[in-house]
Amino acid sequence: MEAYLIAIGIFAGIYLLLALGLNLQFGMTGLINFGHVGFFCIGAYTSALLATNGVPVALSLAAGGFAAMLAAWPLGVVSIRLREDYFAIASLGFSEIVRLVVTSEGWLTKGVQGIPGIPRIFPGVSSQMQSMLMFGLVMVLCLLAILAMRRIVKSPFGRMIEAIRDNEEAVRSLGKEPAGFKMQVLLLGSLLAGVAGGLYAHYIGYISPDQFIPFITFQIWMAIIMGGVGRISGTVAGVIILMTFLEGSRFLRDVAPFIPEVAMASIRLGVIGLALMLFTIYRPQGLMGDYTKR
Repeated sequence: MEAYLIAIGIFAGIYLLLALGLNLQFGMTGLINFGHVGFFCIGAYTSALLATNGVPVALSLAAGGFAAMLAAWPLGVVSIRLREDYFAIASLGFSEIVRLVVTSEGWLTKGVQGIPGIPRIFPGVSSQMQSMLMFGLVMVLCLLAILAMRRIVKSPFGRMIEAIRDNEEAVRSLGKEPAGFKMQVLLLGSLLAGVAGGLYAHYIGYISPDQFIPFITFQIWMAIIMGGVGRISGTVAGVIILMTFLEGSRFLRDVAPFIPEVAMASIRLGVIGLALMLFTIYRPQGLMGDYTKR
């Protein structure tokens, strides 16, 4: 049971890094990114490929984050000035292109066979100690990311991106160009997604293209919506709620053993979707949102 809880904590931390990056982009800047999983994928594959070829794991993780941030730059150059809904479509297309590339370029990524034997972050220790150290590392990175987000929110840069979120035309009328600020936010959020991808790859030990589907982005969107868009505390709360539903729904079969295992996966998705609908109807501002507003 302890190992199971530690594993959940590690996945929750990885999801929290993803959610913090997306909350910075959408919650604080209004940048609708439907392709967040693409940067997650880039970070995972970059770190995995480097580590399996002898590069130290610490450098591989850093390279994964940098590669995701670097990949966000051309996307931003091409589409950052588009209207929000058009950028959302462009980002979704980008993530699918990334997945198709890692699927088809087998000479580099081994295609659908995936990359096995990815080195652990802490070699030479027992499996239980590996998990505990991994949990500690993920929690430290999450804490650093939260502190960085708090600093950004309270800085002039944070106030500017919030102004862009609230009224981009007003910001432009003051002589400021929103595109430059949006680009910086896109890069920072992608950096967090890339680091999360590297952590995921080294923890799982095996990655393949079907692990990086758009549903991952949808889950992260669920977390920030349920927790409270634009709030760091809401991001944390949203990830906790999401993991509770994802893991708690695994035990539905104990309550209803007559349901076939094949059908249980669909029912789990239905339960999670129902939770999102209820939050949208009764708490549209999220769990940690302003309770004076409806």
